[in-house]
Amino acid sequence: MQPEDKTAATRIEITEDLTIPKLFYMQARRYGPQRVAMREKQYGIWRPITWQQYLDNVKHIALGLIKLGLKKGDKVSMIGDNRPEGLWAEMATLCAGGIGVWLFQDCLIEEVRYIIDHSDTRFLFGEGQEEVDKALSIIDECPKLDKIIWDDPKGMRNYHQDCLLSLKNLVEMGKQLDKDQPDLFEKLINRGTGKDVALLFYTSGTTSLPKGALLSHNNMLTMGRHLMDVDPCKDTDDYVSYLPFAWIGEQMMSISCGLQIGYTINFPEEPETARENIREIGPHVMFAPPRMYEQMTREVQVKYLDSSWTKRKFYEFSQKVGYHVADLKFDKKPIPWYWRFLEWIAYITVQRKLKDHLGLSRVRNAYTGGAAMGPDHFRFFHAMGVNLKQIYGQTEVAGISVVHRNGDIKFDTVGKPIPGTEIRITEEGEIITRSPSVFLGYYKNPEATAKALRDGWLHSDDKGFVDDDGHLVVFDRTKDVFTLRDGKPFSPQYLETRLKFSPYIKDSWVIGHNRDYITAVMCIDYSVVGKWADEKKINYTSYQELSQHEEVYDLVEEQIRQANKDLPEAAKVRKFTNLYKELDPDDDELTRTRKLRRAFVEKRYQDIVDALYSDVNTVHIDTTIKYEDGRESRINTDLQIRKITD
Repeated sequence: MQPEDKTAATRIEITEDLTIPKLFYMQARRYGPQRVAMREKQYGIWRPITWQQYLDNVKHIALGLIKLGLKKGDKVSMIGDNRPEGLWAEMATLCAGGIGVWLFQDCLIEEVRYIIDHSDTRFLFGEGQEEVDKALSIIDECPKLDKIIWDDPKGMRNYHQDCLLSLKNLVEMGKQLDKDQPDLFEKLINRGTGKDVALLFYTSGTTSLPKGALLSHNNMLTMGRHLMDVDPCKDTDDYVSYLPFAWIGEQMMSISCGLQIGYTINFPEEPETARENIREIGPHVMFAPPRMYEQMTREVQVKYLDSSWTKRKFYEFSQKVGYHVADLKFDKKPIPWYWRFLEWIAYITVQRKLKDHLGLSRVRNAYTGGAAMGPDHFRFFHAMGVNLKQIYGQTEVAGISVVHRNGDIKFDTVGKPIPGTEIRITEEGEIITRSPSVFLGYYKNPEATAKALRDGWLHSDDKGFVDDDGHLVVFDRTKDVFTLRDGKPFSPQYLETRLKFSPYIKDSWVIGHNRDYITAVMCIDYSVVGKWADEKKINYTSYQELSQHEEVYDLVEEQIRQANKDLPEAAKVRKFTNLYKELDPDDDELTRTRKLRRAFVEKRYQDIVDALYSDVNTVHIDTTIKYEDGRESRINTDLQIRKITD
């Protein structure tokens, strides 16, 4: 049993001397062995880890790093799934005076080599054999990399290289140093100030090589403090950590907020079981990129299509009531008693079970950020009774600078600045930010730093404006804003998110800057469209074959017509084609956070773009696809170019 709810009333004051290690040590001593700091699901059982165990593991890993020769300011990288050992390694690095660097678990070898080399990493924590293999393949090209530390023994029996060290042995080294110098760890904790660099985060690199953003302890802690001022959490809350630690959004929730509040962090058994594990925990606060909510929406829509007539009618009733009540709340209008009664009926018949199935039954605040979310998805969750809020931020502000407030949510905005943050719009329409959370600069890149930081303001390179209610409206990345044929600006992301509201569409890429009309390249959802095709008795053997069926083109055209509704004439999609494969981060078409690399895909698929703006009905494709397991497959096919007329 956990102690009585102390809530967030014990406010942590962010001073110039406060660092993440000092805060960690204070919270660990406060909660000790009585409070659960984190849980990890192993072999089907949730394994609790107390704050005292958390502290002991961090202490011994930190002292082990000191024994290996870690000096203040040395870089330590981590790569692997979300697990307690990864968080221990990060916290131990900071306690020992190092700077933490996270890599995405699915980074390709070239990406690993670039970040390890560019960051001057000395020690690398890898989860197991896969990460060790990646590190061994690049160690000769990274002269500053000394040791590779692993914690999962599976498959490691025959690895005996001198550069390898097990986490177990590192901990033993730390225990021995703790015996020899019992006050050393506390001395390490107490040195340093909030201005010191804590983390080195690499941006997604949509247009160029990733840049390393330097974030101080004060950057991270002030951002978390100000978000908690808007939406206070309790130390009895549960949070599920399943997003990559290499993404600033996960650090925001697990470290910046989680450490200050002291809520319990839960780690899924495997990335593939994250959704199921979220449902088991029922978190009180949730943060996810739009793709996660899009996946949930698609899941509900598919279940609706497969359900019985009675269930469909109940769902339709629930949606009608939910959307009406949500719109009244958006418009800040009173909700009549009879609509509240209908809302209660919708809740007990449909919404309660639906929210429980999605793991959202206890969520007080659900956040989304990192990319644009369409209004259709946003309204969908509010119609279900989920308090979904849009946030706006970036790595360079330690995660977040703007968020919706309870009772003041507008689905076409990202909300208002958090306390301590100023937002301005330049004459060119660029969003600029000033706050204590603005980063220190880019590592080894003074030119990019000078461009981003000017007179104390962070230049985002995003276009937007502030509406009459003080809400920030983000238009799009400056480089991505279209100019339509009528001369008006247009955000392709807006249309792309509308297209993805369909359960049959997984990704979309809209084209049309300074062109006579808008076109789109569509990626079907293979599982959903495949099931639809099975019901229609349509034969197919692969994604490529299914995507090019005439009936599938008819299906996709109908989804585009739905998205075209209410759009200005110049912004409607007039031609499209179905791509023969899904867009993939491993092919450099998407970033690791699934943002479209627009310039790259336009260059890669130049033949398709040319065909969409020509008087042809097909475009011939002859290329080779390389799969994750190394297999290669030749694609030799014709893609249909379909016109859409009113």
